[in-house]
Amino acid sequence: MGAAFDSISFKASLCDGCGDCMTACSTAKQGASRISIVPGAKAGTFETAICRQCGDPKCVQVCPSGALDKDGGNGVVGWDASKCVDCLLCTAGCAYGGIAVDETVARVAKCDQCDGDPACVKVCPTGALEYRKAGTIFNQYGDKEDLFVPGLSGCQGCNSELIMRHAMRKIGRNSVLATPPGCIPGMGSVGYNGKTGTKVPVFHPLLTNTASMLAGIRRYYDRIGRKDIVVMALAGDGGTSDCGFHAVSGAAERGEKVLYVCVDNEGYMNTGMQRSGTTPYGSWTSTTPVGEHMKGKTQDAKNLPLIMTAHKCRYVATASTGYMEDLYEKLDRAVEASFEGFSYLHIYSPCPTGWRVPSSKVIEACRMSVDSNFNPLWEYTNSTGLRFTHSPDNAYPVAEYVKMIGKYRHLSQDQLAHIQAKVDEQVALLKLMAAESPPPLAAHRAPTGSSTPVGAEPTQSARREIARN
Repeated sequence: MGAAFDSISFKASLCDGCGDCMTACSTAKQGASRISIVPGAKAGTFETAICRQCGDPKCVQVCPSGALDKDGGNGVVGWDASKCVDCLLCTAGCAYGGIAVDETVARVAKCDQCDGDPACVKVCPTGALEYRKAGTIFNQYGDKEDLFVPGLSGCQGCNSELIMRHAMRKIGRNSVLATPPGCIPGMGSVGYNGKTGTKVPVFHPLLTNTASMLAGIRRYYDRIGRKDIVVMALAGDGGTSDCGFHAVSGAAERGEKVLYVCVDNEGYMNTGMQRSGTTPYGSWTSTTPVGEHMKGKTQDAKNLPLIMTAHKCRYVATASTGYMEDLYEKLDRAVEASFEGFSYLHIYSPCPTGWRVPSSKVIEACRMSVDSNFNPLWEYTNSTGLRFTHSPDNAYPVAEYVKMIGKYRHLSQDQLAHIQAKVDEQVALLKLMAAESPPPLAAHRAPTGSSTPVGAEPTQSARREIARN
């Protein structure tokens, strides 16, 4: 398997042309800026010229002295000043304008990503520049064992399959998994005739009792002294927000020490694309059709992760495969919190079949849902309160997101306005919660032993075992 590299991404739609990135780069490098912001093709728009750290860099090919070379460790195309003969052929060879000339010294000036902490990204006030660390994730986890067998029967481009394979690679073998009825068991995580597609202990609860069964399993492991097992669910939104909600709410209220991951594809997608409690307003589903008398779902979606914060869970977070660095960091925190109380992770998952999205556009839909604040990314703990993990400011209009989703193709202007208003209302509420101080410390935790009988405070050795897994 080849190596992947971290990179600086640029979102032209968020750039206001302030030039702070160029100033920061120039200051950090004590010379010419390695990044340039230039006017775009349309008035009022901007583009950037920066080294793309190409996989097959033309600048390296045309360099006659070997002063440029791509580092196999971090992927950065480096420049060796001692070898450079100042011919500047590299500036002509780069099609992206990624190599500039420092006029004050007449030498090459190119981006080196500031050793993984780019100065330009840190000062960007609009979020147009972002340092993406997906390459590090790929290198770190790509060779780890996939804990699901090949050949599961998910639909082409299934984002839920992506979530479950990534999540279990990250969490590892020391886990017991529950997959209630839904797409995940439907594609073969639990199987037939004693066979399963999962390489860790897995069980198939009813749609209604997943959290209750997990609570019992957690208590059993506590009783026999196993503090190193992650007891967790990969459940759909139907089994979480609708018929399974009483068990989820009860387990959260009792502070059961489990990790509950809700994979939200906004409907019962494996049984005919029926609407669920988290199906958004206006969505076409087989039970909220579009026709003469109905234009999709007429109710707003439950904000399930926000409901879980009202349970004062140990940890609550939203995540998306559009931002894998954020997802992996939250998996770490969610697992850690699950040894101390109820931990809830809500991952948005576009369904290419039910949403009428091309398989090739699923990840783009993930990103757009976040970038439009349709599904904002945040996390909550009962000790620190709520914080955003992705800026909710400078968001795209919701219309930009829904136009790529087939189930919204029929929306009228009134329906679009309603959805935008609800999104704005949701973000305003989250900002209000984020601005509030955390509750008093005394309210954080129930007395020892009041939830799980034997208690399950994770020891350092247990955590090290998990880390090795």
